[in-house]
Amino acid sequence: MIPTADEYFRKIHQTLVLLDANNIRIFRSMKKHGPRNLQLIARDTGIPYPTVFARVSRLEKGGGIFHAWANPNHSRIGLSRAMVLVNPTPGKDLLAREALRIPGYWIRIIRSMGECNGYYSIHAVPTSNTREFEQYLEQFVPLGLASSVRVYWMEEQNSTISNFDYYDSEKGKWRFEWNDWLSTLSEDSTKPGKVAPPENRSTVASFDKKDLIILKELNKDARIKLADFARMFKITLPAAKYRFDRIKEKGLISEYVIDLVPYSPLISDMYEVRLDFKTESQMLAKRTILNKIPFILHHSLIRGINSITTRVYLPRGEMNNLITLLSTLVRRGVLNNYTSLWLDPMTITSQTFSYEYWQDGKGWQYNNGDYNEQLQNILSTSEKALRDLAAFQPMSIATML
Repeated sequence: MIPTADEYFRKIHQTLVLLDANNIRIFRSMKKHGPRNLQLIARDTGIPYPTVFARVSRLEKGGGIFHAWANPNHSRIGLSRAMVLVNPTPGKDLLAREALRIPGYWIRIIRSMGECNGYYSIHAVPTSNTREFEQYLEQFVPLGLASSVRVYWMEEQNSTISNFDYYDSEKGKWRFEWNDWLSTLSEDSTKPGKVAPPENRSTVASFDKKDLIILKELNKDARIKLADFARMFKITLPAAKYRFDRIKEKGLISEYVIDLVPYSPLISDMYEVRLDFKTESQMLAKRTILNKIPFILHHSLIRGINSITTRVYLPRGEMNNLITLLSTLVRRGVLNNYTSLWLDPMTITSQTFSYEYWQDGKGWQYNNGDYNEQLQNILSTSEKALRDLAAFQPMSIATML
């Protein structure tokens, strides 16, 4: 069942059709005001409300092209974000993946190739247990699960929408102005007054389990209705609105993410690219420029080093230009180094932050003893575990469409 050329290009065209001028205005307004209040978005864009409502409904049914969700402020709820890179021992890939899942505080696990030929994963771990989490991962190498494990602690994520200044909606074409981006990134922007202030690590807010459940639902879908919260907790609509407003006032929502696919998945790849700067001032100055580059979806500062990790989504034919750009920035002294990981979107496993491990009055529940016991259990029954985890099923392009 190999797709015909017509089917292949129809799916590519489907992405471009949704990126017309009005939808782009809606995307930008949603990023500015949040995705919930369509009346406000209608006023902001000048597009009639019925048209905005119809367009957003169509986008949400567009086969994964668009999704709006709320990113929690993890530090405000007592969690720290970690990026983990695991190179599994040959033959132990599936066991290594299951071992990453055991503590329960994982958010995303993806197959990767490049700097790490194994798994790239994101975790949100209780801040008071970060060292215990590291100790749990450090066992992977002596136990024979992995040849290497690296952990990077990150600040809150900063997401953008693609910069549509580089998009011609009439022609359905993006411009990749590599020379201009090289010039902008090469400029000396570390002079006084131009350096962005460092990110504040917020203190933990007061919250309860119901707050976390609402935050979890917003993390899944930022356009969930207040009536759904009212039914969930068997409370009145005004009470649900009060709960929601209090969550915003407490700063438990870090940002609204307008997650859209700017280029067809059939011709694009996803990467995690780490940029290592010589100084903190250089890193902070260049950070604002990254928000304007259309193929960078989000970025996070890495704690303790002058580095930013970025999520890049790029048409396949442009990747060589990106590597050339980064290599030139190293030669010019803007970067010390860079690394890249290819992420396989077909292998993404994800969940919300682990709200279920919070207990009112007791806090986050974390127990390395239990996790170590579970780890030993899967290692002692590895052959059966491997059979149960997955059967080898080759995947063709036809199954990916």
